[in-house]
Amino acid sequence: MIRTILFDLDNTLLDFTWAEKIALTKTLQKFGIKPTEEVVGRYQVLNRQQWELLEEGKLTREQVKVRRYRLLFEEIGTDTSPEEATAVYEKLLGIGHRFIDGARELLEELYKKYDLYLVTNGTASVQKGRLDSADMWKYFKGIFISEEIGYDKPGKEYFDRCFAQMPDFHVEEALLVGDSLTADIRGGENTGIRTVWFNPGRLENHTKIVPDYEIAHLNRLTEILSEMK
Repeated sequence: MIRTILFDLDNTLLDFTWAEKIALTKTLQKFGIKPTEEVVGRYQVLNRQQWELLEEGKLTREQVKVRRYRLLFEEIGTDTSPEEATAVYEKLLGIGHRFIDGARELLEELYKKYDLYLVTNGTASVQKGRLDSADMWKYFKGIFISEEIGYDKPGKEYFDRCFAQMPDFHVEEALLVGDSLTADIRGGENTGIRTVWFNPGRLENHTKIVPDYEIAHLNRLTEILSEMK
């Protein structure tokens, strides 16, 4: 029986891709850089690569935040400061929100029946700003942001520190829901938690990471929970 559900935040409950594009566009414009589809797309590729390096323990969070801009600016040939761009971007990213389809309704239903926790690799100031905007704090018994925890997903150390702050927590009674195979589902594998891969784009899994369940819409989660009783 499931008593505890751990949710990822970005692109699981809140639409990070939408927020990222708005914040990035405004950041580039502030520094006189035209936010073409090519430039925005290239940033997204570089950004994803840097976060994957963080998950592998090869970069720190501070290195990720600046390095993605440094690499982009080197490619497009601008002397804009990556540190200044990072500061502007993070401030903008923490403003506003948009829920993934069905996320608000799901949280409203589940928080009355289960112990919900949030597990995210994001920057504390950014994530807290978005949680405030979306009025999401009330749904969770605890919110664990990697910058504050001191470790990142998918590391076992991150999850161990989270578990230690969850009263009467038992791995066999928990479920982890997230969109990232490398951060969320691998994190579940590292700690023995059953996992649900949220895959709305129905992407092919080319890794050796195997989720226990896969869903394309969040409303499917309630069906899985019913089946697990």
